[in-house]
Amino acid sequence: MVSRSYSNLLDLTSGGSPTFSRGGKKLSRIATVSGVLSELDDENRSNGGSDAPSSISQERMIIVGNQLPLRAHRRESDGEKGWNFSWDEDSLLLQLKDGLGEDVEVIYVGCLKEEINVSEQEDVAQTLLETFKCVPAFIPPELFSKFYHGFCKQHLWPLFHYMLPLSPDLGGRFDRTLWQAYVSVNKIFADKVMEVINPDDDYVWVHDYHLMVLPTFLRKRFNRVKLGFFLHSPFPSSEIYRTLPVRVELLRALLNSDLIGFHTFDYARHFLSCCSRMLGVSYQSKRGYIGLEYYGRTVSIKILPVGIHMGQLRSVLDLPETESKVAQLCDKFQGKTVLLGVDDMDIFKGISLKLLAFEQLLAHHHDKRGKVVLVQIANPARGRGKDVQEVQSETYATVARINEAFGQPGYEPRIAYYVIAECCLVTAVRDGMNLIPYEYIICRQGTDKLDETLNLNPSAPKKSMLVVSEFIGCSPSLSGAIRVNPWNIDAVAEAMDSALIVPEPEKQMRHDKHYKYVSSHDVAYWAHSFLLDLERACREHVRRRCWSIGFGLGFRVIALDPSFRKLSGEHIVSAYKRTKNRAILLDYDGTMTSQSAADMTPNAEAIGILNKLCRDPRNVVFVVSGKNKEILTRWFAPCENLAIGAEHGYFMRPQQSAEWETCVAAQDFYWKQIAEPVMQLYTETTDGSFIETKESALVWNYQLADPDFGSCQAKELHDHLESVLANEPVSVKSGQNIVEVKPQGVNKGLVARRLLAMMRQKEVLPDFVLCIGDDRSDEDMFEVIMSAKDKGSLSPVAEVFACTVGQKPSKAKYFLEDISEILRMFQGLADASEQSAKSVSFSPTRVVIDNV
Repeated sequence: MVSRSYSNLLDLTSGGSPTFSRGGKKLSRIATVSGVLSELDDENRSNGGSDAPSSISQERMIIVGNQLPLRAHRRESDGEKGWNFSWDEDSLLLQLKDGLGEDVEVIYVGCLKEEINVSEQEDVAQTLLETFKCVPAFIPPELFSKFYHGFCKQHLWPLFHYMLPLSPDLGGRFDRTLWQAYVSVNKIFADKVMEVINPDDDYVWVHDYHLMVLPTFLRKRFNRVKLGFFLHSPFPSSEIYRTLPVRVELLRALLNSDLIGFHTFDYARHFLSCCSRMLGVSYQSKRGYIGLEYYGRTVSIKILPVGIHMGQLRSVLDLPETESKVAQLCDKFQGKTVLLGVDDMDIFKGISLKLLAFEQLLAHHHDKRGKVVLVQIANPARGRGKDVQEVQSETYATVARINEAFGQPGYEPRIAYYVIAECCLVTAVRDGMNLIPYEYIICRQGTDKLDETLNLNPSAPKKSMLVVSEFIGCSPSLSGAIRVNPWNIDAVAEAMDSALIVPEPEKQMRHDKHYKYVSSHDVAYWAHSFLLDLERACREHVRRRCWSIGFGLGFRVIALDPSFRKLSGEHIVSAYKRTKNRAILLDYDGTMTSQSAADMTPNAEAIGILNKLCRDPRNVVFVVSGKNKEILTRWFAPCENLAIGAEHGYFMRPQQSAEWETCVAAQDFYWKQIAEPVMQLYTETTDGSFIETKESALVWNYQLADPDFGSCQAKELHDHLESVLANEPVSVKSGQNIVEVKPQGVNKGLVARRLLAMMRQKEVLPDFVLCIGDDRSDEDMFEVIMSAKDKGSLSPVAEVFACTVGQKPSKAKYFLEDISEILRMFQGLADASEQSAKSVSFSPTRVVIDNV
């Protein structure tokens, strides 16, 4: 759920809500940490800091959340009925506006907290748009209940907090009708966004788990929409997340965003692991950025915890009511040390565990009795159900037991403020972020008036202590806090005691460290940083061509270079017929047969096509594969005139009657004696991996291993091999589920260069070149033939066709969808050769390549 501010200290006791005038109080600008945001973009490095204006300062931002940042009150005075609306100053969606710049127009899309009659909805919508630039999504009550209290709170919220529905009482079984309601509400939100969006210019920022499929609806309508998503809850490990029946649908929907934000690295790591395990989408880290290549689009990952609103919190601290309340509390708790807890009343906040730890502290430390007070503020639960009632009952029972056992006259837990608390305790068993420690730190910094009330020297160093759960999102950013496992009640009790006896200078040091971080990384800093990264992530939109594929929630957009297009069969056959000196290079695995096939031996259709092409004397046909020469010799025995490159071009054979020869100088493979034992070590410790031994190379394959562990082991193996083989004439390469060691300079591009060089030596410049392949190893061939014309290796009028399999980023200029289309294309070329042979009365001279 979107983090909510509890900076209104008076609201903690009275339940009221002071009114703040947004227009009358200037909120603080973004605090600058030199070099942090300036490193987000090379073009911004000269700006010197995070206060540099973003280039989106003249743009419009559409912020979408489950709830609008508004308060609604029905007006029934003087016989006049209607609604009064005002900004909800506690809403994060409103607070983040401070990070966008004053010139940015912000439009909000979301639900109202109050139910509006159908007859009033049109007038209310018009009023909110004109007065607040808010677009309300009116959800029928029954549908909203299934959406929010059903799917969101019964399925997503518990699962994201590591609660599995092991029984009907624990979250409930998956209900397909609730999922359908969730999708329907997301579609309503999408329709509302479409009413106001200018898709070419506007940025859209979607918030939290309530709207996880919204990116799909927006991307489907506008392929180039500039779309960011931030998840304010935890993202669970893949072992938990994979239990969700709609796991793939949610992942694909999120990947329709341009930028996905998380509070911590752990949350992002779990998401990336799920993408790898369930979608086969891997990530790359480059120059500090993390991105997933998804059908030609780079989906960026942002890791930055949200901050608090410094201006609002300080304005509350300056209120006379705050000063008066602090004075009252100082009198009430005079002579006592106050420990403070502020939590929602739900099952994940660990209130009962905290109380048990405090009970243990008093039981083991008699000197603390009557001197240490735990004040637990319990905010109303945001959800409902049996689990909330059970937590509430357990909490009240524990409080009563502690007071009965250790209480003294005038000593009972009651609400207090951050200002007087010596230590703040946040021991949630799982929480997305939790801003309570941040607010506590700022309040402990205080103001001059509060210092006077507390009889403190304004120039004296401030102090604070934090005991925080290691399972909450703010924990990594609070390096001076005492981190605890909330399930270990003994350890939490010891942490409480440690926080009380820490020397004063250390308390001051810890507070100063925390204050510098919290005050500089406020909500405006967070919003500004996110939008800078969103702008960078969307920069390639204007120059990409987009195609839509997939149905329903399986929809995705393929974004490719404008010059990248599908290879027309008519076009290539026409060029083929016009030309006389043709060079054809093709990969085999994944191009003419599926890599996942149990038997990869070429079938009769493929052999027939290759023979027809090879019989045409104007053609030189080369199959280039990573397989060893023995396998390729056996597979292509029926093709007498077919040239073959084995082991990615290390071996070549111009035709069946010729001998195999190497494309590089003779090698001494003694390095295998170094590399193979290292690979064997990783094979023994990685279940599902194996070593493939080739004459020129060693390949460690982890295709059948656990994706995450295999990838981790592959990185370690790669570094290990590079270290031990640093002085050897070999290269260590990582590929799709493999780590390969091979002689330097050996790749498929070597075959292409040798072929073109040989034809040039024979004064035969190709006027038709076709190169086709499906994976990363084929990119070397594409690169060679695409640059060959400039190097004089081709005829000035040569037709060059570099073609990859599938629509994906590539150095090739053309693509065909699958193997069946490739075979149809080759069949067309073969038929053209046969027709040409029948129509001419002479036989062209065959280009002989026996002396490569």
